[in-house]
This record gives sequence, structure tokens and C-alpha cells, in this order.
Amino acid sequence: MAINENTLGGKWLEIKGEVQKAWGNLKDDDLEKTKGDFKVLLGLIQQKYGAAQESSSKKLTEIFHKFADHGLEKKDQTMNHLEKKLRE
Repeated sequence: MAINENTLGGKWLEIKGEVQKAWGNLKDDDLEKTKGDFKVLLGLIQQKYGAAQESSSKKLTEIFHKFADHGLEKKDQTMNHLEKKLRE
């Protein structure tokens, strides 16, 4: 899952930096392997940290949301999309 392909492509380095701030043990290579896929990234965090899905998901969603296109409607759509992907 990506915020959307255009946004993710342009902001992946920033997102990756925020993810590394939040979960410092994640290596750059590990993050690159996720290709920005939300579910894969969440799984990696859980694997490395043994963190609960809900707390990790919330923090990761906040990071992705921070870099979503501006505009309340788009942010709401992004949040809904992230939550839907988590339930899959």
C-alpha cells in the first residue's frame, strides 16, 4: 500500500527518515525492500520490535498521513485507505 504512487515516490525518503526516527533499529536496506508498502512495513516493524499491531499501525499511519497530499478530503481518503488495507 502506498499513500498514492505519486506522493510516495516523491516523499519516500522523507517518510523513510521519519520511520527510522520512530524505529531506529530498522536498516535502510530493510526499508527499501518494503518499497513503501504500508502492510509490509508494518510487518517489518512488528518483526523487529515485537510491537503490538495497533500501536505500530497508529504511529505508522500518522507518519504516512503527515506526508499525504494536503487537503482535508484527501487526508480522510488516505486514512480510510490505510485502515482498509490493515483489515485485509
